[in-house]
This record gives sequence, C-alpha cells and structure tokens, in this order.
Amino acid sequence: MMPQRAHRFAVALGLAALTAGPAQAVQPAVRGFQFGVIGHSFKSGPDESVLKRAIADATLIAPAFIVATGIKASTEPCSDRLYAQRRALLNEAAPPVIVSLAGSDWSACVNSIGRSNAIERLNRLRELFYADGESLGERRLPLTRLSASAKFRSYAENAHWEYGKVLFATINLPANNNHFRAEAGRNSEYEDRLVANRAWLHRLFTLAERQKMQGLVLFSDGDVGVQAEQGFSLLPSFQSKQDGFAEPRRQIRAMAEKFKGKVLLVDTQSGAGTEPAIVWRGNVGHLSLAAEWAEVRVAPGTAALFTLKGGSAEATP
Repeated sequence: MMPQRAHRFAVALGLAALTAGPAQAVQPAVRGFQFGVIGHSFKSGPDESVLKRAIADATLIAPAFIVATGIKASTEPCSDRLYAQRRALLNEAAPPVIVSLAGSDWSACVNSIGRSNAIERLNRLRELFYADGESLGERRLPLTRLSASAKFRSYAENAHWEYGKVLFATINLPANNNHFRAEAGRNSEYEDRLVANRAWLHRLFTLAERQKMQGLVLFSDGDVGVQAEQGFSLLPSFQSKQDGFAEPRRQIRAMAEKFKGKVLLVDTQSGAGTEPAIVWRGNVGHLSLAAEWAEVRVAPGTAALFTLKGGSAEATP
C-alpha cells in the first residue's frame, strides 16, 4: 500500500473507532449475588443461641451481606451491657452485618420507676451501633446514613447501600403501631421520626430512579401494609385513634407506582412456623420473617430480580 493511502486508511479506521466507541462498547454484566436476612430471633424469648445459629448458617451461603432485624427480646433488660454484648456478637460475623432495629430493642423500654425510657435508649443504640459510616462484621460495607444530613443528624439507624444495581436501605418503623402513643402530648418521638422517614423515603426513591436501579429493598420491623386493600388500617378503631403506619404506607405506595424497578419490603411480623415467601402485587414484593433466616437471591437483568431460598426453613441436604 502506498504511504499516503496507508495513512488515509489508518485515519479512517481511527475515525470509525471514535464514532462507534461508546455505542458499541461492551458493558460488563452485573453478576448475581445473595444476601441473608435474619428474622427477629428474640420473639420467643431471650435465647441468644438462635441468633448465633442463624449467623453461622447464613455465613455458609457466602452472602454479600447479612441484615439482622432486632437485637433483643422485649423481656430482656434495655441495658448498656446487653446492647454491647449483642453488638460484639454481630461484629464477630465474617460477612458485613447491618442491624435493622426492632421495636423491642427500644420502644418498650422503661426506667427504674416504670416510666418510658424509649427515647434515651434509642439514642444509646444509635451511639453503639451506628457511630460511623460502615456496617458491622469482619468485612465492612460502606453505608450512607440519614444522619449525614444536618437536619436529621439523630437518625443514624436509617442507612442505605448499593450492591449490584439494587439499592438497599433500613428504616426505623417499629412494629407496635410505629410507636404512636395514644396519650395526649406523648408523641414527639413519633412525629419527629415521621418527618425524618418521609424525607428518607423520598431520598431513597429519588436516588434509585436517578441511578437507574433495578430494585429497591427496604428493611423494617413493622409491616406497613402496602399490599393491603385501600382504606385498610392495621389496627382496629377501638385500639387506637390513629394508624401509625398510614403515612409511610401512602408514601411507599405512591412512589412505588412511579418507580420503574421492583420494590421489596422486608419485615419481621410473620408468625412462628410460617414458611417465608415473597408475595408480589405489581412491582411490590413483601417478605415477612419470624425467628428464622432466609437467603434472598438477586439476579440483575432478569424478570425475577428477587427469589427466595428458605434458610433454616429448608432442610439441609
């Protein structure tokens, strides 16, 4: 080939490569993964061995992370000593461990004269379990906390993290009617947290949409009833004048309808002995666990983004 023709040919190849570059670039496939969820292992009482066994079993599946829902039984003391003991136990796990608070960890706590000590105990849990921007466990996972926002610097228990084009997050929604108190003038904690959770949910759905996430997973103690019929209240009218989950339920429903991906809600309100299952209605799935653990598999880019393999509910081969 003549020198001039060879030069023109090389330039043409270069221009073609530049033109076709981004459009024809091969994007790396997002690999599937699994994570473990430990149900509230203290529902039946202060038996720490259930939690230890669940951590050990869940570690065997090589999870990307484990979410532990609750750290103590309602009958156990709300003491610094017990809190520190459970933190040390969870921190010894090999995988990253994220703690999603249960109402029994703080909302039912009372002081020595029988008065509610819930707010003080919640703040102590925040100091012990959520002091930095990482998970517990030998392998650490970076987390973004709501407390990074100056307006909501108290709410460190609400955290989110991204893994495999899915956004995961915890949200403090205790099972006992979201800690709504019927007594007049006793709802400052509930009302303030309602505002914080409203901003948190808006941030999560906005982030998931902007980052084109394929899914959003929310971990909480209470079941907000998103899949229940419209107008449904979680409590009979004679028990409470207000459904403490009404606002987050409306907000999640409205934002999930607009979200292009799938939304999976995970809580701990399943009855003992109930086989865990993901129940879907539209793009919203609901998984409720008792004291068992479950393996959730994530397959990005597929129609069945989330599938469940029973943890302790499934016989070991």
